[in-house]
Amino acid sequence: MALTQISSNKCCEGFQKVFEHDSTELKCRMRFGIYLPPKAESGRCPVMYWLSGLTCTEQNFISKAGSQQAAAEHGIIIVVPDTSPRGCNIEGEDESWDFGTGAGFYINATEDPWKTNYRMYSYITEELPRLINANFPVDPERMSISGHSMGGHGALIIALKNPGKYKTVSAFAPICNPMQCPWGQKAFTGYLGPDKSKWEEYDATILVKSYSGPQLDILIDQGRDDQFLAAGQLLPDNFISASTERKIPLVFRLQQGYDHSYYFVFSYMNDHIKHHAKYLNA
Repeated sequence: MALTQISSNKCCEGFQKVFEHDSTELKCRMRFGIYLPPKAESGRCPVMYWLSGLTCTEQNFISKAGSQQAAAEHGIIIVVPDTSPRGCNIEGEDESWDFGTGAGFYINATEDPWKTNYRMYSYITEELPRLINANFPVDPERMSISGHSMGGHGALIIALKNPGKYKTVSAFAPICNPMQCPWGQKAFTGYLGPDKSKWEEYDATILVKSYSGPQLDILIDQGRDDQFLAAGQLLPDNFISASTERKIPLVFRLQQGYDHSYYFVFSYMNDHIKHHAKYLNA
């Protein structure tokens, strides 16, 4: 599959690049960012996939998270996809900030008119890794996943639905129980329809209750002053209870004074990369 390089900038002795390609899953042109640490010049490196939140493109993480220095230090490639298909000319795709463009929710839609293009789950778990493995010096056996908000939801469900595929998972302020919050209910109704058994396939709090794969150590950071925590959109307590019940290792840190923004992500990004490096470089 042909890749078109959009940009390349030297950063922390490695390179931050952005590429574009035609996606077979999403049936549109897609962009992703990739940070190649210095170690990638001489051998294969582990890879961490980062999933961003509502309204984001690949640029939010690249420019705001400050991930490159720690990625260079630990020799980790970081891949940052977009958050939804773009420009599919679906009626209504640009009407809401929390549904349609920029709000793919990392699921495979089953309802018209979304089901043809909105297949972010398969794109992230199948098509994009094949593309990355074929074109960059990654070790496909050493892969992990992380994300923020809607992307934290995506990271959790993808790790839980693919036991053993990802060495570890972490999240910042994830949407932990989308079936029970307004964001999730809006997205799931639109993409998946009224059958809530379909919703359960993409809800981390439901999925963790039946997880039976290899040990998966989860790290979650949540800002105490997050406006969306107060609004009942994130519901981490539900996920904590379900994980505790199943004895799934979970470190949950409530960080005083932090909100939902990338200032929060930037502040703890190094901790998360160290967490991933512990498993990716083991």
